[in-house]
Parts: sequence; C-alpha cells; structure tokens
Amino acid sequence: MSVRVAVLTGEALVAALPALARLRIEVFRAFPYLYDGTLEYERGYLETFARAEGAIIVAAQDGDEIVGCATGAPMAHVDPAFAAPFLAHGYDVSKIFYCGESVLRSKYRGLGIGHRFFDEREAQAVRLGNRISTFCAVARPSDHPLAPKDYVPLDAFWTKRGYAKASGFTTRFGWKDIDSEGETDKLMQFWMKDL
Repeated sequence: MSVRVAVLTGEALVAALPALARLRIEVFRAFPYLYDGTLEYERGYLETFARAEGAIIVAAQDGDEIVGCATGAPMAHVDPAFAAPFLAHGYDVSKIFYCGESVLRSKYRGLGIGHRFFDEREAQAVRLGNRISTFCAVARPSDHPLAPKDYVPLDAFWTKRGYAKASGFTTRFGWKDIDSEGETDKLMQFWMKDL
C-alpha cells in the first residue's frame, strides 16, 4: 500500500470532485455521522466549497484511487452557520480558518494520513494569515443505539493535535440519518487551536 497525500487544485481538483463526493457518502455513513447522503448534494457542496477563496482540498490516493480527503477554507468564506458562534463570542472571523471534514477509509487509518490532513490545512491557514484553526464534529450520545461497541471517539487524536473543545461554541446542521425517514438537526461541537 503506497499512499500519497497531495493538495488538489485547478483541473485536478475538478476532476476529483465525483470521487470525493462518493467517498464522503461512504465514510460519513458510519457512526457517529450516520449520514444518508446523495451524490447530487455532495457534488454541489464540494463544488461550492472548492470555489471559496483560500479553500484547500487535500486528498489521499492509493494508486489512482482517492481513499481519503480533507477540506478547509477561511471561516469568512464558508456557510454562515459555522461563523455564527464565533461572531456571538466577539471573534474576528477573518482570522479563523475552518477545517471541514476529514474522511478516510478505515483500512487507511492509523498510518499518519489524518495528521497530514491537518498539517496541510493548518499550513494553508498560516499562509493566509489566520490565527485560529477550528472544526466541528457531531455530538452523539455514547449510548446511541447505532454506536458500535468498539467505537472510540477522536477526541484524543484532536487533543494530541493541539485542539481543545470550545465550550459554548456549537451550531446545528440537518441531514438524514441512515435509520430515519427525513432530515433532523444535529448538534455540532467546535474544537479550536491557536496557530
């Protein structure tokens, strides 16, 4: 297994969008997201994200196959729901970089790829003059009926990367769970790191 991690831009980025959309649906289907996504939504989301000024998409490839990806963009250029808790706490969102999702097929985890995803996004944040890096993760109860018995949250990994759970910094996003008929709102908890 020879995995390379690279920042996608220009034509390479556009060409990779369909594979990235499929990968997001596949990986986010698992706990804790339980996301029942559609290719149409994913393509639109990724195309919009890719056009954001200062955005970055990092891809992990095994041969020609994309097996993981991570996104990031200046907070001022992403969905306003991400910025709302920061604005409410008096932060200047022009100095904050938002690390979007990191998705990686399970057999590629534990190889340092997740660290590379954060390294590349944090480097982009610094290049753009951002002072804070942040992301949010869905907050599900540990006794959720669809939680695998061996599920281990990523809190320790994020803490090792220098991130801390930001008390009082939450937002809500809706999506359809794999076991539901329609979309429901989920609580999203932010984590932050000074750069």
